[in-house]
Amino acid sequence: MKYTFGDIVVVDEENIGVIVKSWIGKDEINYDIYVRMYNAIKNYKESEVQRYLVRHKYLSEEELEWQFNAINNK
Repeated sequence: MKYTFGDIVVVDEENIGVIVKSWIGKDEINYDIYVRMYNAIKNYKESEVQRYLVRHKYLSEEELEWQFNAINNK
């Protein structure tokens, strides 16, 4: 598993969330993530989640570009 309980992540390209549950499904690792912008817990596959590198409710255009570049340049 890439992420654990309490990790802050980016989902849906620009929304910030926190991992509240994780488990290994049939095909992939799954996470229940509380997404602040939705004020709800949603389920995501590991491939749909990115490590969060900035600390805001949502990413501005500049932060979104930085987040994208930082992850793709690893």
